[in-house]
Amino acid sequence: MTIGRRSTFALLAAGLIVPATGLAGTAPADALWAKIRKRGTLRIGMEGTYPPFDYETSAGKLTGYDADFARALCKTLGVKPDFVLIPWDGLLASLETGRIDAVVNQVTITKARQRKYAFSLPYTISGMQIIVRKGTKGITGPKTLAGKRVGVNLGTNYESWLKHNVPAAKIVTYQDDPTMLQDLRVGRIAAVINDRLMLSYTIKHANWPFVPAGKPFAKQEMGVALEKDNTVLLGKIDHAIRHLEANGTLARISDRWFGTNVS
Repeated sequence: MTIGRRSTFALLAAGLIVPATGLAGTAPADALWAKIRKRGTLRIGMEGTYPPFDYETSAGKLTGYDADFARALCKTLGVKPDFVLIPWDGLLASLETGRIDAVVNQVTITKARQRKYAFSLPYTISGMQIIVRKGTKGITGPKTLAGKRVGVNLGTNYESWLKHNVPAAKIVTYQDDPTMLQDLRVGRIAAVINDRLMLSYTIKHANWPFVPAGKPFAKQEMGVALEKDNTVLLGKIDHAIRHLEANGTLARISDRWFGTNVS
């Protein structure tokens, strides 16, 4: 994350513990922050099926890198998280309907999305990765996906990237990761493109016969997504992210899940 490091005192002086009064903004934006403060919760949209970022344990507890980050973010904002689990293809649309206040689900910051939504400072820096079944020959990087059946999640940055950069690839879209990875395992598709951190975790923990095909590519920065005009909430979240970086919380969460700082 390219954010300047400041002393804790300076961060506190800058208002990073989020006082009740906020930045100047539009009336609707001020009204939303007032509602959040009044009810004491931030409604956060997540998939809940995207390990290691957000998923439910066998006991039904929501866990993962994004879940930990969201809890730390809310603690800094002085509110509690109210997690709302929504399939990926409905997450951003749920901002527009007012069902949720924010999306914390490894949403890649792109120019196209920025035209429609507001994004916080990035809290994760990653890249794309191709994985294949062990023993697969002929797939060594993006260019070699031409003519191959490649799995991606519907409506994601991975689908868009593949369409624009390898138009000869045969794109197969999925609503969720488990179904996509199962299809890769049984050979219905030749490869999968997804986040390098997610795929590394899957290879390590799922004990499925997958291997990376080439190196990571297409650097990605992920941020908290909001409705475009929510300038007050955006300012609060950006302040909180700076605070979490400065006091080492982001690094500790990263280390817990990935063994390195991915922020």
